[in-house]
Amino acid sequence: MLEKVNYKGFVWPLIVGIALFLLTPFKPATITVAGWHMFAIFLATIIACITKPLPIAGVAIVAYVIVIGTGLVTMKEALPAFGDSTPWTIAMAYMIARGFTKTGLGRRIALLFVRAFGKKTLGLGYALAAIDVVVSPATPSNTARSGGIVLPIIESLSNTFGSSPEDGTEGKIGSYLIFNEFHANTISSSLFMTASAPNVAAVGLAAANGVKISWFGWVAAAIVPALISYLLVPFIIYKMYPPEIKETPNAKPWADQQLKDMGPMKKSEKIMLAVFLLALILWMLSSFIGLDATWIAFLATALLLVTGVLSTKDMLNETGAWNVVVWFSILIFMANQLSVKGGVIPWLQVSIKSVIGGMSPVLVMAILVLVYFYSHYLFASGTAHVVAMYAPLLLIAKSAGVPVMFAAIMLGLTGAIFQSTTHYSCGPATALFAPGYVKQTDWWKMCFVLGLFYLLVYGVVGGLWMKLIGLW
Repeated sequence: MLEKVNYKGFVWPLIVGIALFLLTPFKPATITVAGWHMFAIFLATIIACITKPLPIAGVAIVAYVIVIGTGLVTMKEALPAFGDSTPWTIAMAYMIARGFTKTGLGRRIALLFVRAFGKKTLGLGYALAAIDVVVSPATPSNTARSGGIVLPIIESLSNTFGSSPEDGTEGKIGSYLIFNEFHANTISSSLFMTASAPNVAAVGLAAANGVKISWFGWVAAAIVPALISYLLVPFIIYKMYPPEIKETPNAKPWADQQLKDMGPMKKSEKIMLAVFLLALILWMLSSFIGLDATWIAFLATALLLVTGVLSTKDMLNETGAWNVVVWFSILIFMANQLSVKGGVIPWLQVSIKSVIGGMSPVLVMAILVLVYFYSHYLFASGTAHVVAMYAPLLLIAKSAGVPVMFAAIMLGLTGAIFQSTTHYSCGPATALFAPGYVKQTDWWKMCFVLGLFYLLVYGVVGGLWMKLIGLW
């Protein structure tokens, strides 16, 4: 039996790629023929990530084969693509996230928060937000946080209070909790460099362009806008999308019973907690004591393996991790080739600098953030969007005179909050929208309003905060 392939999804990538190949005689003089052809394949690949003829890893492998087959690079030059540290950091952190779900530690933490803050529906909203932020530093799979840890808790609570989309009672409490969790996930994704794959991707692309963002430096920049958002967003959603049930006296007894059923904290949970805290502390100190963030992620995975928290089979079955290693390594390699061999990125930088010459750096940065944020309506993957646009936008900002560290982190934060746009914007959106608690029209309308809020808080307040701490 043949696997399903969306052949129609190849149409636009092929049209764009072939058209650019045919336009080779008209390329800018400073771009080599090889560079122009690499640009054609790269752009076609990014379009294919949107049209999805194959899952993104499949698209990347096809592009990899074409790049080598056309002679743009040799096999010997292409194989080191899989030695980039960024995809491996994400992959190893996926293993840490698997430990949270396998041991039940993530569920236990969630239940403790529900028991402590769950007397009112608004309190539950804040409790769920807190769950997401607590486990986010070591879980770059924000889908694992929302879909694997928090969503089952929400569905159980909704059933307890008789709220289900199947009988039209989703508005009692389920709709609010689902939508609130999506935005809690968005905010937690922005707070830590290791809280989502797009963040790690942005850091890797920044490093490739000479800007090194430390784990602590990211947190320092994000803490104020993220904290403001954590405090206000659950309340804004509560007022904008009010649940019918305001009091939840059954939540605490329910959580107590669930914790009782789980029993005392298991040895595996204690080890998982210790490894998580160790990784978190080392990531925080890495820029001060000279440790590599990728090595720390490998260390945590190794500790989970030697202590028996994870088995080698668990590691090999973590398909999300290996998926990232394959496709992200290839796309980073292709993006780097545009600058290293072809001269495409330098040409783009010079061309845009001539257009924006004389514009205020602050105005340029504001325009870039808005373009980056709203262009996510065209993407169904945060990481693909970051790979496609982050480096060019960073170079544009640098050309306009924007302090490069400020630009790198501001674009990184934008790459986290633009997941708030649609119901297909990222893995958490898909996972939380699928049960049917929130209508698509409601999702889009409320996300548009909250998108304006994020742009104000992260762009204006966050920008001023970053000025205060010396980033520009």
